[in-house]
Amino acid sequence: MIAEKKIIKQKVDEEREGKKKKREIAIPGEKIVSGKEYLPGDGTVREKDDIVARRFGLADISGRLVKVIPLSGIYMPRVGNIVIGRVEDVTFNGWILDLKSPYSSFLSVSECPRYIKGDLTEYYDIGDVLACKVVSVKHKSIDLTIKDRGLGKLDKGLIIHINSNKVPRVIGREGSMIKMIKDETGCEITVGQNGVVWISGSKVEDELKAKEAVLFVANKSYIEGLTDKVKKFFEGKRGGKK
Repeated sequence: MIAEKKIIKQKVDEEREGKKKKREIAIPGEKIVSGKEYLPGDGTVREKDDIVARRFGLADISGRLVKVIPLSGIYMPRVGNIVIGRVEDVTFNGWILDLKSPYSSFLSVSECPRYIKGDLTEYYDIGDVLACKVVSVKHKSIDLTIKDRGLGKLDKGLIIHINSNKVPRVIGREGSMIKMIKDETGCEITVGQNGVVWISGSKVEDELKAKEAVLFVANKSYIEGLTDKVKKFFEGKRGGKK
C-alpha cells in the first residue's frame, strides 16, 4: 500500500513538473493562468485573478512567477542596462546614438566623465561606437551615460549583432559563459543588452574565434547542456587538446 502511494505521488509530481516546464505560445490579452498565488513577470499583467500576456511570445511559469519570453528580437530598454551604440548625429550638447532599438537615444555632454567644450566631434564623431549605460527611459527616448568604469568609445575590434533575447545566454549565469569565451580566446568582449557585441583581441584569428563562439551560443541558446557543448566547441578548435 505504501509502495503504491509512493508511485502515485511520483507520477503526480512528474505530471506537475511536466506542466511547469511546458511552454505554449501566448498572444497579447490572452489569459495564461488564473490564481492569486501567481505573480506577473516580464510581458504579463494581472487582471483580477488572471495573469494576462502583454506581448507575443512563449508563456513561462516558474514556480509562482509567470512571464512571456518574446520571440522577436526588439530591444526594450531598462534603466541600468549596458548597451552599445553607434553615433549617428552630433548636436550642440551631445550625441544621438543608434542602439538598434525603436527608441531614440541621447548622450549628453554632462554624462561624460570629463569636461567637454568646443567641437563635440573632436571627442566622438559620427560612426564612433560607444558602450553606455541607460540612466532613464522616457516616452520612446533613452538617456545614456558613460561615467561608469568600462564605458566610452570602443576602438578597433569588431562588432556583431545577436537577438537581444539571447543576451542572457551569451553572458551566462553570473557571467560564466562570456568568461569562458574570454578565457579561451584572450579577447576583450562587451555584450550590450541591446544585442550588440564588441570583440577585441590581439589577433584577428582570436577575434574570429570569439565571434564564432558567441554566435554558437546565440544560435543554440534553446538547448540544454549548452556549457558542455561550448567546451567541446573549443576543444574542437584546439584539435581535442586541452
